[in-house]
Amino acid sequence: MTLTQEQVLHALAHVHDPDLNRDIVSLGFVKNLKIEQGRVSFDIELTTPACPVKDLMREQAEQAVRAVPGVTGVAVTMTSQVRRSIPAQSRGPLIPSIRNIVPVASGKGGVGKSTVSANLALALAKCGAKVGLMDADVYGPSIPTILGITGAPEVTPERRIIPVSQDGLTIMSMGFFMAPEEAVVWRGPMLHKTVEQFLGGVEWGELDYLIIDLPPGTGDVQLSLCQLIPITGAVIVSTPQDVALNVAQKAIAMFKKLNAPVLGIVENMSSYVCSHCGQREDIFGSGGAKHIAERLGIPFLGEIPLAKVIRETSDSGRPIMIADPDSPSAKAFMAVAERLAAQVSIRAMQSELVGGPKVTF
Repeated sequence: MTLTQEQVLHALAHVHDPDLNRDIVSLGFVKNLKIEQGRVSFDIELTTPACPVKDLMREQAEQAVRAVPGVTGVAVTMTSQVRRSIPAQSRGPLIPSIRNIVPVASGKGGVGKSTVSANLALALAKCGAKVGLMDADVYGPSIPTILGITGAPEVTPERRIIPVSQDGLTIMSMGFFMAPEEAVVWRGPMLHKTVEQFLGGVEWGELDYLIIDLPPGTGDVQLSLCQLIPITGAVIVSTPQDVALNVAQKAIAMFKKLNAPVLGIVENMSSYVCSHCGQREDIFGSGGAKHIAERLGIPFLGEIPLAKVIRETSDSGRPIMIADPDSPSAKAFMAVAERLAAQVSIRAMQSELVGGPKVTF
């Protein structure tokens, strides 16, 4: 009996993507299927290199095909092609080559939003994605410090800005153009112009994800960003304490008012684990962000611990994802990045089906 591609595809149709809730055949993930004397080889092209279940999916695909009569061997290659969540007709001239734009916001300052932004961008890049990091916190840019960047962007004769490249990221920040002791004292129009310049005047190149570190609050920068471009969805960062969660809900309300999606909530400084005795202490409380996410029907992306090493590595310019990628803190950031990538993929598939989200004012 001759083994056919139809038999193999029928078997693979039993393997489902748990985030997209469809089988990998109907999703078009199976590529380059070949059968040679009973040996089956094929690629599974995922929607992100940061897929949290890619190893499980590979194992399920191998088992499904091996169970087909006549199969003597199976070779599965996992690949990825990040889908665009922003339809072509909505992209405009500012972001033609960026597939997904994810601002990271907080209701108040001091919750570690910039540290989360930097480490999430590094985690996505570590998985193999093309990632940009835009520091839109004009008043208090800290990304250059967190990443230990000492260089500065170049400007072409056409007045195009070449961003800094480091640790697999393409980076732009207002901090590159300011002295450390200098303060920005600008009104709304100047802030709007800066956001526009950072989006349209920078040679970002082709990116899978552009992570944007927003200033805290619900002010001009946030409004300008949503007016200028369609975003994939925002990530909200909060600590577990009530005062931070109450203000974080205002940031969520702002994005909802602008009809911009919220991809999920991250609880930063979630708990402290003593390095000597291993005892866990919930200094700022625990679980508050997850409760808010459940109440508002928003995905909970995970918890980042309150850890001295996260602060030390950020202050030294070598974030934990670079300094110690195998540490528990780095693994927590990676888990959040994988869940974020899954939410972006869901948005991208929804955009393909219904034509994409529309931001209104």
